[in-house]
Amino acid sequence: MHKIVLAITGASGSMYPKLLIEKLLTIQDQWQELAIVMTENAKQIWKTELENEDYNKYPVKIYTNDDFMAPFASGSAQFDCMIIAPCSMGTLGRIATGISNDLITRAADVVLKERRKLICMVRDTPYNLVHIRNMETVTLAGGIICPATPSFYSKPSTIEAVVSTVVDRMLDIAGLKYPSFRWGNE
Repeated sequence: MHKIVLAITGASGSMYPKLLIEKLLTIQDQWQELAIVMTENAKQIWKTELENEDYNKYPVKIYTNDDFMAPFASGSAQFDCMIIAPCSMGTLGRIATGISNDLITRAADVVLKERRKLICMVRDTPYNLVHIRNMETVTLAGGIICPATPSFYSKPSTIEAVVSTVVDRMLDIAGLKYPSFRWGNE
């Protein structure tokens, strides 16, 4: 049973964590605990993009980004997967350089030092050389960079379906089973 941290930063793309949470709630038999941490900017972006504050309505605990007493701030809590979606380039840069000045960067540091799964869904585009080097550093430290780059071979017809192509990949990378389009399967 997985123990998952979902971190939501202030990068654009609130539909990604929204769909991720909703899909995770449909497969609760595959995880033991789901914890969410959001930055204040993430809350503002969610309200702007989705025109609601539904992140407050999900039946999971939401931590503030300055709550260093959160269980996943320590490796002893044994959270085995952290997904940062969306992951701002500022957050990625702090992770890459070992700066643990908030709960998200501390939790990412813990996941990496414990050799557990860190998935960073970077959303910014285009990338500059600093972004690319930070992605390389996090990858070399054991993290997985999963850009918010949708696929189209499933012929998605709505924005939600396009976003789902990325969310479903993150669920796959996290080791969770979720029914989705598979290349080569009818």
